[in-house]
Amino acid sequence: MSKPAKSQWDFGELFPPAETRKVLSVWELTSDIKRLLETKVGSVWVSGEVTNLRVQSSGHAYFTLKDAAAQLSCVLFRGTTTAQRQLLADGQKVLLQGDVTVYEARGQYQLIVRAVELQGVGALQAAFERLKQKLAAEGLFAPERKRPLPRCPQRIGLVTSPTGAAIRDVLHVIQRRNPALEIILAPCRVQGDGAAAEIAAAIRMLNEFSSGSSRHKEAQTPPSAIGHRPSAFSLDLILLTRGGGSLEDLWAFNEEIVARAIFESAVPVVSAVGHEIDFSIADFVADLRAATPSAAAEIITEGVHACREFVAEAPRLLRQLARRRVEREREYFDSLAIRFTRLHPRRTLNESFQRLDDLQSDLWRCLKHAAHARGLVLQNLAGRFLRVRPSQQLHPRRESLRQLEKRLHALGPEQVLARGYSITTDAATGKVLRDAARVKAGQKLRTRLAKGALVSRAEKPGNQMGD
Repeated sequence: MSKPAKSQWDFGELFPPAETRKVLSVWELTSDIKRLLETKVGSVWVSGEVTNLRVQSSGHAYFTLKDAAAQLSCVLFRGTTTAQRQLLADGQKVLLQGDVTVYEARGQYQLIVRAVELQGVGALQAAFERLKQKLAAEGLFAPERKRPLPRCPQRIGLVTSPTGAAIRDVLHVIQRRNPALEIILAPCRVQGDGAAAEIAAAIRMLNEFSSGSSRHKEAQTPPSAIGHRPSAFSLDLILLTRGGGSLEDLWAFNEEIVARAIFESAVPVVSAVGHEIDFSIADFVADLRAATPSAAAEIITEGVHACREFVAEAPRLLRQLARRRVEREREYFDSLAIRFTRLHPRRTLNESFQRLDDLQSDLWRCLKHAAHARGLVLQNLAGRFLRVRPSQQLHPRRESLRQLEKRLHALGPEQVLARGYSITTDAATGKVLRDAARVKAGQKLRTRLAKGALVSRAEKPGNQMGD
């Protein structure tokens, strides 16, 4: 921006400096691109052909995924669990799931592989989507039909393989968190041909066991006991589980027969199939989906585990609550003591005496103030009376009359006559004569002088001096 002109001849800077440019280092630019790819693209599924596969001594596998128009660098780290790792080979057509990122050292984007599916899995995925849409349309996945799990289940049914890793994980967690929980195992195959039918049969068998025990117990329960738990052998929930694997390994849990059995189950069903990234049709139909078998066992025992922690903390909490209650009661009693002291009759009487003394002082102060105010009023009235007293009014009036008398005396006819003037009047009427032409011959006149008067008779009237 140019410098503002201060006068008509000051035009400012004719060539202002260039604006400041933001210059990025290669690492900063690469980091921004990496962050953009990870946030905007993230996890994706990519299909293509494997080429340039090389497995390092560290166990990490590096290869390129290509198609007719482009290629993508991929890396499968040793710690990533996938059942199809050993089947990767040059020329193999695969479906990869992974996270898109940037390898900053080379400045190239790549796919960190999380899952591998070989040729033929795409058909299974399509079948999965078709069945998912069908069951969703029928309402099998509706959230409003999901039933809450009991907080502290006493007996559960377990549908899984008796030789798999999932049952060991579940039993280990339950033994650690709630060893009193009873488990009814319904063994079945969880992989291969016929596994779906066995899983569905196991779910129905556990429902029949729970409902049959309930009917048997109800038959032995007297009418007065109606309203209590119907059976000591009924199940609180059913756990359907197995460990991780490929889509083919987990396909039994994507069969419609299993979904129908879960939907028709009168007992709430928890599904824990595969790992956290694995989703099956059973997960969508079940009342609750757990990421892993161990996570399912933790969810089932959460209520009892929390109660155990609460019971362990109960003595400390009770002592803390008791101390707080005692402190509150002590504060309450202290406040009551203060109120009783404040409301004591002697204190009330003393306060009344003090208030009477204050009122008396205020009354005297008011009386003194009123008397002083009245005194000022009387003084003002006395001053006004003195100012309007007749004797005070007569003196200036006398002086005024004297002045008027002097003025009248100075203007009176006696003073005029004393200066040598005379007044002539008609002797008969006493009318002052001012015009000689109006005097008739022989008219009797009377002339007043300063001292005395003369009587004369007019001989000849005239209008001029000397006539």
